[in-house]
Amino acid sequence: MSLLADNRKRKIFIITTSVLLTLAIITGACAIYLGDYYRADEGAIAVFNTDENITVSVSDNGNVIFEPQNATHGFIFYPGGKVEHHAYEPLLAELAREGVLCVLVKMPFHLAVFDINAADGIQEQYPQIEDWYIGGHSLGGSMAASYLEKNAEDYEGLILLGSYSTADLSDTDLDALSIYGSEDKVMNREKYDENKSNLPNGFTEIVIEGGCHAYFGMYGAQDGDGTPTISNQEQIYLTVEYIVKAME
Repeated sequence: MSLLADNRKRKIFIITTSVLLTLAIITGACAIYLGDYYRADEGAIAVFNTDENITVSVSDNGNVIFEPQNATHGFIFYPGGKVEHHAYEPLLAELAREGVLCVLVKMPFHLAVFDINAADGIQEQYPQIEDWYIGGHSLGGSMAASYLEKNAEDYEGLILLGSYSTADLSDTDLDALSIYGSEDKVMNREKYDENKSNLPNGFTEIVIEGGCHAYFGMYGAQDGDGTPTISNQEQIYLTVEYIVKAME
């Protein structure tokens, strides 16, 4: 009887140890994965000086707000997957110079998939804004599009940068703008083409010649990306130009 009991205890010990070891391995792997992300290139970002007519502030949850005087258009931006949100400050600072209030959202673990509804409550903080747009880069753009699936009536349009919508927005009245670089080797072009039908009829598609996937932000080269033939700054300036035109 004691031998049977000993065997049972031994089996329980082995099972418990195996489960704990597996959990430890999974936890460690997750920590490594989530801790490995693209940092903002602070040196490159420093080149972009904020206009004195733009108020820059950081909310309690880490969102960065670029608020120009007398803005009537607002843009909520979801950053790309595993990219530090500060990497997109130059893009949104330039857009703010053109009179657009911009809210750069900080995502949990740098992944928008963990907070698709991050835009909730932002519009109410700026009642002076007449027309709101939402969008983002790469995974962030896809999650912003998914957010619109239940909130399309609150927005004027969707802006996708190196991204596509897996949510069906084809029956909405949204203005949609899709921009990607000709040298983008990160975005899955096959899935991009497959999901075009999810965008509203008449959506605008722009290909930046010489642009790549990473150059919508400033975080250096991205693994698997193509070789750009234009500068990071040039791609940002062109992107802002196209976004402003779409909002007009």
